[in-house]
Amino acid sequence: MGATSSSSPRAVKPPPRTRAELLSELTRRLEEAGVAAPEAEARALAQAALGEAPEVFFARLGEPAPEKALARLEAWCSRRAAGEPLGLILGEVAFFGLSLRVRPGVFLPRPETEGLVALALERFAKKRAPRVLDVGTGSGAIALALKHARPDAQVFASDPSPEALALARENARRLGLRVTLVPGHLTAGLRGLDLVVANPPYLPERYREEAPPELAYEPEKALYAGEEGLDVARPLAREALVALRPGGALLLELDPTNAGLLARELVGLGYRGVCTLPDLAGRPRYLLAHAPAPEAAGELGLA
Repeated sequence: MGATSSSSPRAVKPPPRTRAELLSELTRRLEEAGVAAPEAEARALAQAALGEAPEVFFARLGEPAPEKALARLEAWCSRRAAGEPLGLILGEVAFFGLSLRVRPGVFLPRPETEGLVALALERFAKKRAPRVLDVGTGSGAIALALKHARPDAQVFASDPSPEALALARENARRLGLRVTLVPGHLTAGLRGLDLVVANPPYLPERYREEAPPELAYEPEKALYAGEEGLDVARPLAREALVALRPGGALLLELDPTNAGLLARELVGLGYRGVCTLPDLAGRPRYLLAHAPAPEAAGELGLA
């Protein structure tokens, strides 16, 4: 009998994953990692890695995902699962209808701060050409959103960080919005303002123990502000009394645990109409206060 030759069967290569299968896998991995909005973030990562607009991505859900994008997407998903913020991975964030560049070392804009912008626009809705200062502008998010919504406003943006001002300048140039960038702390010596708005560092030191992993990627000086979380907001409030025109407003985003405390202190400083305002979850996140009218300012020694 002749010898019978045998050979091992060839490995069958699995079919390429479709976009829908890829999206499902990414969502599962991010959900297991504790990401709050896994499906939305998986979709953002996939669309960015594939370089596809949302309408194109969804129209091609049943088609295989290109191999060349899979390695990049795998790396991005691993970084996000480890806690790195989505914005730093993609290099940009959406804020109040604007697309902003972001980078490590500069605080990332948050959705809660869009509420601060909306409140600020309400403050000077009926005032022509208001003078507004965004303190600690970072990426320029608040200042640029205000300028985009109110082109007639004279918007200033202060920050002591050269890196932050460079990023804010880049975003302003890309968006074609003109704001005056001011290197300096707090109100940077400006005067005659109708509104001082800020999202200052406001986390109490004790929060470090429960902080989510995403905060490890943020500059600490943009997050924590002493035992009560008010070590920046307090001096800012004192400077704003001098920087604001009589009747002008100070509007801050704070931690819901310390907004009420600072509100009581601002009454003692001479501010009028002091109140806290709720975020979408009903928490007292925003603080509004008005500089005294001319006669009151004279009584307080501020005129």
